[in-house]
Amino acid sequence: MVKIITACSMLALLAVTPSFADTKPISSIAAIVNDEVITSADVDKEYAQVQKEAEKLPAPERTGTRSAALNRLVDRKLVEQKIRELDIKVSDEDVRLAIEDVKKQNNLSQEALEQALASQGLTVPQYKVQLKEQLERMRLMSQEVRSKIQVGEREMREYYEAHRADYGGGSETFHARHIFFKLDPKASAEEAAKTRKQAEEVLAKARGGEDFVELAKKYSQDPAAAKDGGDLGTFKRSDMLAEIGNTVAAMKPGEVSSVVASPAGLHIIKLEQKSQEKGRPFEEVKESIEEQLYRKKSEERFNQWVKDLRSAANIDVKQP
Repeated sequence: MVKIITACSMLALLAVTPSFADTKPISSIAAIVNDEVITSADVDKEYAQVQKEAEKLPAPERTGTRSAALNRLVDRKLVEQKIRELDIKVSDEDVRLAIEDVKKQNNLSQEALEQALASQGLTVPQYKVQLKEQLERMRLMSQEVRSKIQVGEREMREYYEAHRADYGGGSETFHARHIFFKLDPKASAEEAAKTRKQAEEVLAKARGGEDFVELAKKYSQDPAAAKDGGDLGTFKRSDMLAEIGNTVAAMKPGEVSSVVASPAGLHIIKLEQKSQEKGRPFEEVKESIEEQLYRKKSEERFNQWVKDLRSAANIDVKQP
């Protein structure tokens, strides 16, 4: 018996037939990397992450473009392919131990870790996936990059000398005295000229060989000068008024400056001593310098290694 579809039954069929206009569009192909596809949906997701990261950077450094997101995905895909090619494995136990290490270093309980991850929009399973990828990448770097890097003793010493200030050394310190003449910014031209003339007369005495300490006690308008002979103590250039700091930095021990004007008044300065802070010795910081240089070289070499992977790969970008 042939079933007849009536007009009413046809309308009923149409009513339950899904509308293609209401379905989500199929994700298009953004790029093909060695026969593996990166979809536009992948780029959208990565682009959102790039923008989120860019928000933390100063405005001039923000480069959150879709092109940057696609490039990151291409690089990641190349790295993933190399990890598979070299059969680099990270077990669930490796990930568990890595999580325990993170908890230990940050003094976190399991609950505190989960809360910290939640504040970043991550679940524990998502975090495990991220950690596994990081561990695979680290092992890849160790195998393909880091094993080929060396940091020599001479290189470490050169870095140490160039960055002495980072280790508390290299900064100059000064011991100086001054004879101070107070000069009110609102003083008349006549009063200012009179004060400067007095300062020049005292300067002539100081350069003429008279005892600087006694001159400071007699002429300086610094309240403590009568007691300490104008002693400014030991200081770094940045500790003083710029006018004084810049002056002593250009002087030699025993030298007497010309009359120096500052917002406070006029100064005659005698530099007693100049020295450099030694800071932490090389042997004490050698290990951290080696690690820093090693890490820097690793990153530079890894980036070059990825560029080499790109040049040897078959990459077909479908979308800009």
